[in-house]
Parts: sequence; C-alpha cells; structure tokens
Amino acid sequence: MTTETPTDVFEAHRPVLLGVAYRMLGRVADAEDVVQEAWLRWSGSDRAGVREPRGYLVRITTRLAIDRLRQIKARGETYVGPWLPEPYVTDFGDTVPDTAERAVLADSVSLAVLVVLESLSPLERAVFVLREAFGFPYADIATMLDRGEPAVRQLAGRARKHVEERRPRFEVDPAQRRDLTERFLAAAADGDLEGLMALLAPEVRLVGDSGGKSRAPLRVLQTADKVGRFLVGAAQKSAPGRLSVRFLELNGGPAALILTDGRPDSVLQIDVADGRVQSVYIMRNPDKLRSLTAL
Repeated sequence: MTTETPTDVFEAHRPVLLGVAYRMLGRVADAEDVVQEAWLRWSGSDRAGVREPRGYLVRITTRLAIDRLRQIKARGETYVGPWLPEPYVTDFGDTVPDTAERAVLADSVSLAVLVVLESLSPLERAVFVLREAFGFPYADIATMLDRGEPAVRQLAGRARKHVEERRPRFEVDPAQRRDLTERFLAAAADGDLEGLMALLAPEVRLVGDSGGKSRAPLRVLQTADKVGRFLVGAAQKSAPGRLSVRFLELNGGPAALILTDGRPDSVLQIDVADGRVQSVYIMRNPDKLRSLTAL
C-alpha cells in the first residue's frame, strides 16, 4: 500500500516534465507555465486507472507544450535580431548517474541543438525530444500523441535527419570549454586582440540575443577578425569596477554569467572544436535573464 500523495508523485516527475517542456519551447517561463497546467490537470483528474504516472504526466505535458508552440507560431512573433533559447540551468546531480545518458541529455538541451529544433514542426519536435532526449519507445510516443506508430517513426526519421544535417559538431569536454571560456574572457577584458584571435577558429560565429532591449549585434558576426574586434570594443565600453563573473552550468555546458552591480547583465557560452572557439553565444535580453537573478 502506497502512502504517496498526488503531490508527491507529481514532484517526483517534475524535473522530467520541465525538461520536456523546455526542450519543446526553449523558454523557461513558458515551460514552467506548461508544467503548472499539467499539475492542475493531474490534481483534478481521476487517477485510479493511471498505472504509469511518468508516461501519463509526460503525455499531458507534451500535448500542452505542442499547443503552446502552435500558438507561438500562429502569432507569427517577430523578434529583433538573432534568437537564442532562454538560458537553462542544468545540474543533473544524482538523478542521472550514467555518463552516456548525461551526455545525451546535455546535448539535447545545448544552444546549438535548440536553435535547430526551432525549425521543426511542433509534432516533429515533440517526437525528437521524447525519443532522442528521453528514450521513450515509439509505441509510447504514439500513444502520447494519438498517432500510429508508423507515423511516429516517420516523424522521428525526418526530425533526426533535419537535426543531423544542420547542427554543428563540437567537442563536449567541460574542462576544456571552461578553460577556454576563462582565457577568452580574460583576453577580451584586457583588450588583448592578438591573444583573443589565437583562441578563435577562422570562421568563428558570434550570435548575440538582445531582443532589441540591450546592446548586441543585430546579425550574426562571422570570422575571427570581426568577432575579435567586436569583443574587444565591447569590453572597452564596459565599466570594469561594476562587473563580476560567475561560472555555472547552463544548457549542458559551462557558461559565464556576467553581472553588473550584482545583477545579471549577460550570459556568455562558447562551443569548442579542435582546441579553438567555434561559436560564441551572448545572451543580453533582460527578459531571458530573469530566471538567473536568484542564483
């Protein structure tokens, strides 16, 4: 006889539900809203016939996320400048003991992958997330989406092909990324263009997300010369005495949270391959930094 309450059951699965919703939406606030709605439906439902709460809750959450994603696309939201997912704190702790599973979860929430997922249809995105990130069997996904298993397999194949063709290949060694991030920040802060250029791949890309609400490039910068000069120039305009940096894990990898007078100003994360920085992501949209205020 179990003594678990509906709240206990839901809270035990909340990390998975939030993980599914975030990968579907790329927005922390929207993901939290979806999970809250899933809780309301769970708490008000007849749970007597629910044999597998995890699958049942993931089904509710996925369908709510699909609806939310369709609403966003239907509104045809215009965004000023490049778009990046909202930074998502990832610390799997003891819940993911297996190294291989941890790597899969980290990759599925990386900025590079989430940007590619934006180009999928809501159903393709749902199938990709459930299958590739969380390993649900095709039969279970078919039940969750009210689709036939052959149709789900077709959606999965199409989504996987799309992602594989478009996502860049980066090394995922956290220690190397952390080391390069620290050296990268030090060179930029010191105005050391030569030192910075030595860390950048020739065709490095810089993606800055401000939503038009703070200073950041309104288009993607490419080549080491353009990226290096932009970063040195931006550092020269900053107020060093007011800045501080904290390192934390965001979207499955090390990132730098840059604070001004103790408040989140920007998030910087890099992707690395062959010992060089291949991509630089800078998040400066204040709306997307709110979830980091309490860290």
